[in-house]
Amino acid sequence: MEQTRYETRIDESFAESVVAAARTSVGDDLRSVVYFTPAAFDVLYVRSDLYEGPAAARPAKAGLVEFERAGFAERRERSALSARGASPTVGPYEFTVRFHADGFVVRVLTATAGVLLTVDSVDVAAFEDAVAAIRGFLEDDGDSQ
Repeated sequence: MEQTRYETRIDESFAESVVAAARTSVGDDLRSVVYFTPAAFDVLYVRSDLYEGPAAARPAKAGLVEFERAGFAERRERSALSARGASPTVGPYEFTVRFHADGFVVRVLTATAGVLLTVDSVDVAAFEDAVAAIRGFLEDDGDSQ
């Protein structure tokens, strides 16, 4: 079986693990899964009724990824505020959910990589489950680089 070549240089098993975690947590409402770094991104999954495959979805996801990359700088600032005790009642940053008329965008970040999930609808517990699993993969991946 031919290996997928990822611009972000992740391996196939990592990509499959991230997609499986998202699909398990979110279910059939999952629209897409995108892995991104400050310099590159890969569409790991798109629902078949939306696009013919990841390559077809790439142009549509490029703008979304560019917007969400701002989170790398934002994440550092949020972590610094939390470390200084500026926001003791809310705790450290975990993930972002953006509400849109026809669905949601969920962003999970570490210092060097992130994952975007787009979904039709889902409850908060499902978001939390997906984020916890994906964060574990992101943190493990960062340790190996």
